[in-house]
Amino acid sequence: MAPPSPQPPLVRVLDRIRVSPPPADSEQEPALPLTFFDVAWLFTGPVERLFFFRHPEPASTLPLLRSSLSLALRRFYPLAGTIRPHAPFLCSYTHGTDALTMVVAESNSPDDFDSLVARSPSDLDGIRPLVPQLPPPGEDGAFALAAVQATVFPGRGLCLGVSVHHAACDDASTMHFVRTWAATCRLGLENDDGSEDAVLSPRPVLDRSVVADPDDLRGKTLAGMARLAPPPSPPPQQQEEKTPMVMASFLLGREQIDRIKEGAAAKASSFVAASALAWVCLLKCGSVGVAGARRSHMLFSAECRSRLTPPLPAEYFGNCLRPCFVEAATADLLSGETEDGVAAAASAIGSAIQEMEQGVLEGAEGWLGRVLSVLPERPMSVGGSPRHGVYETTDFGWGRPARVEMVSVEKTPGTVALADSPEGDGGIELGVVLPPDAMDAFASCFAHAVGANV
Repeated sequence: MAPPSPQPPLVRVLDRIRVSPPPADSEQEPALPLTFFDVAWLFTGPVERLFFFRHPEPASTLPLLRSSLSLALRRFYPLAGTIRPHAPFLCSYTHGTDALTMVVAESNSPDDFDSLVARSPSDLDGIRPLVPQLPPPGEDGAFALAAVQATVFPGRGLCLGVSVHHAACDDASTMHFVRTWAATCRLGLENDDGSEDAVLSPRPVLDRSVVADPDDLRGKTLAGMARLAPPPSPPPQQQEEKTPMVMASFLLGREQIDRIKEGAAAKASSFVAASALAWVCLLKCGSVGVAGARRSHMLFSAECRSRLTPPLPAEYFGNCLRPCFVEAATADLLSGETEDGVAAAASAIGSAIQEMEQGVLEGAEGWLGRVLSVLPERPMSVGGSPRHGVYETTDFGWGRPARVEMVSVEKTPGTVALADSPEGDGGIELGVVLPPDAMDAFASCFAHAVGANV
């Protein structure tokens, strides 16, 4: 019997374009030093997000996407550069040498667009080809910081993928870049001579000296990374069969959020309410936590720009996050009705935030060790934030995105992506990646909890 014919690729790459910012009128900083907030992310990877837009002639958008990307990079030129993961740990960009890779692709199944923008579960194998991959590192270990991919679905729409390495900047800075790119494209700008400042997002603050480090937290973090980093995994003896994974999103309305906040003992935000519901549902479907464990754990990154003394500008470009650790009795999260567990989870998260705010850099030299100690407990973690406005602020000229997905959450099991609601009603969208059976269980728990809070 003849072997089966290979399946055609889901997308066909049409071009790979190196996009550089136009030459700057003023001298650019040749290199940006990595701060203690940055170096902790050196050996992680990119945050990957997909923006889906409906458009009858998506190929017509490509020239403007390219030209506006170049113009946006004039403000965010470090994203066209590289980082060398060794001393002196610099983010550098050289005009004429470095560039950001933009992949142009076409879907071989344009009719799949409608299913991809639906909130129902989508096979992750059909989503991964839409995600831009960073170029391989150079011989000296230098790695690129960002890549984009525009995939056209003829007659249906466009998927715009953005991948940014976490060592370059956090999600707040990444979305600042995307907002600037979107506005430049939407307005059809042809130059950035300063006259457009009134219609674009404020310029990024690239000065890394605004991050004070009198206690050498950078040196201590690097030393801790060298001491605590696990050894590389041995190569697998045989090819393991991967568990099929699906991605789906769920909407939590404003009214449901308010009811969860009312049930929490501590003051709760919308972020707390959505995270609490996700934590309990992931526990109930067995996707986080350890069977029989008395305590359950959650991790998330807290924004520090406004919490530092003195505070950093909101437009500061780089990483400015710290880990926040939450712990609760498993019995409190799982016993009784789902809404009781959600209230207990919200109270635990809110209390952890209040404790963190008493000293935002308290114990910073031990953050890495504490994170590594919690990982065996299979904690839930959170990516993204509804504050970034991924739906509200990313109109490239074709209206709001039909769907936005943070695909990189698949790399960390138990991670939930949070975003503003596509309905613009003050709600929150939750995105999860799970095996199909676990997704069914999560969806059932979510529907029960939302129904109970109507």
